Amino acid sequence: MANAMQSNSFRTLKHTLSWLYVWGIAFGYIEAAIVIYLRKIYYPDGFSFPIVLADIDIAAVEILRELMTLIIIWAMAELTFRTFIKKLAGYMIIFGIWDIFYYIFLKIFLDWPESYLTWDILFLIPLPWVGPVLAPVLVSLSLIYTGIIILVEMDRGYRFQFDKKFWIMEIMAGIIIIISFMIPGIVVINQTVPESFPWVIFLAGFFFGWVVFHYYLMKDSNVLTDQ
Repeated sequence: MANAMQSNSFRTLKHTLSWLYVWGIAFGYIEAAIVIYLRKIYYPDGFSFPIVLADIDIAAVEILRELMTLIIIWAMAELTFRTFIKKLAGYMIIFGIWDIFYYIFLKIFLDWPESYLTWDILFLIPLPWVGPVLAPVLVSLSLIYTGIIILVEMDRGYRFQFDKKFWIMEIMAGIIIIISFMIPGIVVINQTVPESFPWVIFLAGFFFGWVVFHYYLMKDSNVLTDQ
């Protein structure tokens, strides 16, 4: 009986995840379409650095659009799951799928980026985030993996004891990664071409967050819950 219930629960999870993937892919296409329009206007000969500075009103609209994008992704996770941990896991999965397929659709329609090391403007809040395409793709793959692990393990009947120390360390890892994007972003603001990406800083934050999560995964994965 218990096995049958667990099997049904896992089928439900797979169905939910399938639609999250579809939603993320579709939203990735919408994001790519918007960027294609913007590049046709501001970069008719193809996107390149130094960047073209948009008018203040257009820049404000773009920054708010990015903020609304994050809210929309969270709203989907909020409507799909009941507990905060599951919502966060769903958010990570959707965000990762959305970001990766954004680049896939740009490659399909614009044949861009030329390589994984092609520079891109990733985000504008609070300052421009800039880096090679490979960097955000690695982050997105990590988010997808982490989100799926959390949802699958919780579906199996396990819970995660993420204490205050865990959240502090993961937030620190995220801040380190963001700093690695903002360092070349400051250069871009001055309408100059970024020459190098601080891979050491990025990878320090990336692997720190990875190690912390897996430490807690091994530490808490044997804790059963009644769900």
